[in-house]
Amino acid sequence: MPIYPDRRGVFKKTRFSVKKPIRSFRDLEVYQRTARLATEIYSKIMPVLEGKNCPVKDKLTEVALFIPSSIAVAHSRRFEGKEELKIMEEILEACNKAVVYLEQIRDIFVQEIDKVLCEDLIKRYIYARRKIFNLYKAWVRFAEEKQQG
Repeated sequence: MPIYPDRRGVFKKTRFSVKKPIRSFRDLEVYQRTARLATEIYSKIMPVLEGKNCPVKDKLTEVALFIPSSIAVAHSRRFEGKEELKIMEEILEACNKAVVYLEQIRDIFVQEIDKVLCEDLIKRYIYARRKIFNLYKAWVRFAEEKQQG
């Protein structure tokens, strides 16, 4: 954690750090987080559900893979107008669905699934959703400024 002096010259620890510039969608924190989440779901949750009759399994896989790929698409179209905002809204919806599917899997397969892992994935999807929403708001502000000027 960086250390900065306050007005009195006393050094304090802060969480602020300079972020590297975003040159592609791969530099976006939300892309990196959601790609990591998709990998964890595919490598840790899906093997446990293999061979089980779980209709939510395919939906969770689809949604987990949809989120990072859609972030890449939205980033590519961020200067085109309103289309990227629509994609971002779909991503926010997909994050909510991922949470719902993880909760359903956690509750249905009580003995087979690690509840701590599911809770951790749920919390991380909620956090990623908040970060995606912040990015969405920034893109809305950018679109408004572009329209005004």
